[in-house]
Amino acid sequence: MADYSPVYSGGAVPWTSTTSGAVTGGTLAAISGSGTVATAGAASTIVCGVFAHDAASGAKVTIWPLEGVIHEIVSANNITQGGGVQAAASGQIDPVATSIAAGSAAGTLIGTALTTVTAPAKVRFQGRR
Repeated sequence: MADYSPVYSGGAVPWTSTTSGAVTGGTLAAISGSGTVATAGAASTIVCGVFAHDAASGAKVTIWPLEGVIHEIVSANNITQGGGVQAAASGQIDPVATSIAAGSAAGTLIGTALTTVTAPAKVRFQGRR
């Protein structure tokens, strides 16, 4: 995907970290070690934002935070507006398995869908933690 910017930043500013594997802009980032990030996996509980650009393993990468930011990234499955969202494989996004409350309790909830999509398509979501 290359460069990525959120739909609305809400005043949030991106931060940088070092990758522990190659990453793609516009996919979900997760903490992978002490001071490192990698592409988020399915139902990850350590999602920390969305990559702003592609980066090779061991490179510095910019990450847009989740909270208060409106993102638009590719969904792995159909998503309905108003439902909770969580990480899918390969840094994409999925609906939470049951409910927003259950996703929150499980630690996998990363936001609320603002649009309805039939996958694969880009879905807008309001990030939260």
